[in-house]
Amino acid sequence: VGRSVAVLGAKGGVGASTIAHNLAYAISERMQANTVLVDLDLPFGTAGLDFNQDPLQGVVNALTQPDRLDPVLLERMMVRCSDKLSLFAAPATLDDDYDIAPEAFEEVVNKIRGTAPFVVFDLPHLWSNWMRRTLLAADDVVLVATPELASLRNAKNLMDLMRQGRPNDVPPKLVLNQVGVQGRPEIPVKDFGEALGVSPALCLPFDAKLFGQAANNGQMLEEVNSKTRVVEGINHLAQLIGRREPVAAKAKASLLGALFRRK
Repeated sequence: VGRSVAVLGAKGGVGASTIAHNLAYAISERMQANTVLVDLDLPFGTAGLDFNQDPLQGVVNALTQPDRLDPVLLERMMVRCSDKLSLFAAPATLDDDYDIAPEAFEEVVNKIRGTAPFVVFDLPHLWSNWMRRTLLAADDVVLVATPELASLRNAKNLMDLMRQGRPNDVPPKLVLNQVGVQGRPEIPVKDFGEALGVSPALCLPFDAKLFGQAANNGQMLEEVNSKTRVVEGINHLAQLIGRREPVAAKAKASLLGALFRRK
């Protein structure tokens, strides 16, 4: 069973989906681990756009027939974005009300976890029975927020819920996004973390050009510019989630070790 990572925004517009997509990409590329990205924002999901894909099938097909799912059918429903990354895209249409039973979400989530070592769930900003279940069942939770009051309040509510529902698990990893918007009054990072009782795992600076170019081109941030603080931060988060060194770092360490042994 793969390690499940649930990514959720404390409020709408904080960039949680962008973080989720780039985190899945970083795990697959940096860790060289097979990864599945599941977009559960059924009416408005952007994973297909961000990876420049237009899949005919997707996660709704799985949710409407969970009892039929087997490894072969799951493989057909997923889109290959790279050798190591597969995508379960959302339909992103308003043709349906998506009135799906929480049990279907739970069954599909469990079956998808059997397809890869890492599964990243891009969760929408809404609240429902299946959202609660998915969050509490995840191995890791990444909570994305911006340094403002509404975001802080919602993040506090989510943190309290997960501390109660996951008392023996590690606390969610807090990502403060869009830090340093010019002219915007912001809650200091230290105060934000103290109010939640956690230190942010990651603080990402506001970079409108980088994020905008990636979104409009259907690319990942690293494909646009791999040498930015934002990309370095997401790669660091991928390492925390993956609990392993990047493959390139391992290869470099092995080479250095061989050189020293020769001496």
